[in-house]
Amino acid sequence: MIPWRLIIADWRRLWPGVVVVVILIALATALSISVSLQERALRMGSAKAADRFDLVIGAPGSETQLVLSSVFLQPSALTLIPAQVLDEVQKNPLVAWAAPVAFGDFYQGMPIVGTNAALVTDGGKRPLLAGRVFNDGFEAVVGAGTGLSIGSTFSPVHGQVGEEGAHAHAEVRYTVVGVLPADGSAWDKAILVPVNAVWRVHGIHAPGDHDDELTHHEGEEEHEHAEGEAHEHHDDSEAHHHEAGVPAIVVKPLSIAGAYQLRSLYRGTTTLAVFPGEVLVKLYSILGDIRALLMYIAIGTQGLVGMAVALVAVMHLRQRQKQIGALRAFGAPRTGIFLLIWSGLMSLVFAGVAIGVGLGYAAAQAVALIMSEKSGFVLPIALGEDDLWFVLLLLAVAAVVLTLPAILSYRQSPAAALRGE
Repeated sequence: MIPWRLIIADWRRLWPGVVVVVILIALATALSISVSLQERALRMGSAKAADRFDLVIGAPGSETQLVLSSVFLQPSALTLIPAQVLDEVQKNPLVAWAAPVAFGDFYQGMPIVGTNAALVTDGGKRPLLAGRVFNDGFEAVVGAGTGLSIGSTFSPVHGQVGEEGAHAHAEVRYTVVGVLPADGSAWDKAILVPVNAVWRVHGIHAPGDHDDELTHHEGEEEHEHAEGEAHEHHDDSEAHHHEAGVPAIVVKPLSIAGAYQLRSLYRGTTTLAVFPGEVLVKLYSILGDIRALLMYIAIGTQGLVGMAVALVAVMHLRQRQKQIGALRAFGAPRTGIFLLIWSGLMSLVFAGVAIGVGLGYAAAQAVALIMSEKSGFVLPIALGEDDLWFVLLLLAVAAVVLTLPAILSYRQSPAAALRGE
């Protein structure tokens, strides 16, 4: 039977050392747990956020930046591809639907994305939380995290507020007509509008538009003014006429085979086609290297903590030498002495590991909250089977290591222990 009364009494008597040892073990454990949780959450969260995006087409350049901008809505100046490419992709028999992703405007720091109804509803598979899909005008469907509701109106700002060149389109008013359900991605704080509206706000002729059509918008005076401004801008800059273009096109292929054919078809000198999942795998490999480095640091930290615990164990035994000798002299069995020493030291390790798991989980949650705000997608923090095995391995190693001082404690003769030798 484990002598818990003696162990607790020793804890109280030697509490400063006990607290230091427990804190050291807790911090080392917390570092390992938080690194593991955070890396796994980043993988799961980003994979879920990119799940709806099978294929993305953009201009030649960085695959990673194309995915970060089109899937995770990270602001970046991407080269535009002509709107004719969008029309060509939409007519391709291998395509279920294709949607533009045009950005550059914001409202209260939230991106305004020019697209079409197919992307809003995922080809009709994703019902709206409320309202309806926008028509070809100055209407918007908003994410559940935007704080906007049906009937809300707003004016866009070109660029982020505070950035050089940022300016408001005060003459333009969008009206919210629909709200999307939350899915834990960056799109929860996105504002989706017709791509034609984005082009018109910036004085760009949409394919099929005529000069006299630019001032027509459902008889609303403010929209007429907005489009009239766009028309005037176009007239004043004929020498600098801009063709309609989009930074990226999201494609939903009809089949897996079709997806690979489309990627091959649009992966050339004028366009770049990527599978977001493949790009994420490359990023995960980098994350894996970083995680491995941090885990090595954590293991090194745990090694130092182990040495500290061993040192404390030796000092602890020296302090209790006479007590152990007295117990031996009064006939205490060797197994009892072993359990007293081993259980006392092991209880410190167990307390430190338990507190460390809690600290690591809390730290991972805090970091995930900050990263979710910056990345735009939810990072799910949850303890898993790997974490359980890690904790069990840690305790098993400690249990084996601590048998040595426990065995040495009762190998000494009672007379020598009482003399303090």
